[in-house]
Amino acid sequence: MRIRATVAAVSGALALSALAVPAAQAADAAPSFRAEAAKVLAGHTGSTAFRTADADAAADLGVTFSNLKIASAVKVGTTNHVTTTVTYTLTHGANYDVTSDDFDSGPVIYKGSIDSPEVLLGGEAPASCTVTSTTTAKCTGKIDIYPAAGDLINSDAGKWSAGAIALQYSSDDFSLQGGLGSTLVQRYSKLTVNASPEPVKKGKTVTVTGKLSRANWEDNEYHGYATQSVKLQFRKKSSSTYTTLKTIKTSSTGTLKTTTTATVDGYFRYSFAGTSTTPAVSAAGDYVDVQ
Repeated sequence: MRIRATVAAVSGALALSALAVPAAQAADAAPSFRAEAAKVLAGHTGSTAFRTADADAAADLGVTFSNLKIASAVKVGTTNHVTTTVTYTLTHGANYDVTSDDFDSGPVIYKGSIDSPEVLLGGEAPASCTVTSTTTAKCTGKIDIYPAAGDLINSDAGKWSAGAIALQYSSDDFSLQGGLGSTLVQRYSKLTVNASPEPVKKGKTVTVTGKLSRANWEDNEYHGYATQSVKLQFRKKSSSTYTTLKTIKTSSTGTLKTTTTATVDGYFRYSFAGTSTTPAVSAAGDYVDVQ
């Protein structure tokens, strides 16, 4: 599911719009877990208020979650569907049957607070839960992200919190718990390099160009990442280790250009350490024959 806050607070909570199923998959598709969860979270009374404080709000199932584990980072490009696996422990009342067809659970990630998230994402399918005692189950679920369907905007990049939800379909009741972990949702990055001339005489100048770019989730293209520190590195033909020669910054369009002196045969590359919004990346080495 994907839910994004769209207006100011209503009845003590943010009004939300739910993009339950990506447009590319909506036709002839059976309702997914994220669609069902989005419908419940849109309001127990059918309104758009999320978890309002009034008496009509959905009742809590009394389910809690713990021991949640999620990847430290999720790298998302411009078009490909991306998933990340989440595991957690589900605890419930002894009289509650979590294997019932009326019950499902799944992980969520969100920005903001869990009670009024700026944006919330879940999975297409419910988690698979294995009963471990009369009151606990071990669950494994996925977060699904569809950048081409508008699941993300650029300002979403960075740290997200993680939690989980449980749904009872017959009553539209749910339990939702946040603050169980965190992950970075990052704009996928690319880095190129070209060293010339090839071949080059020993002691002559080698010019190394390249470009650092990252995914733009709003137009589904890659654009240059401006004013970022990038290392120019070199490894000898006989070595497997790169050594940093210098650090330069990308231009306003993400391009790179610098010079160095040819000494021995080997590979030049650019290497970017990454930021909270953009993952680290290194270009494949470009070989230069020194004569």
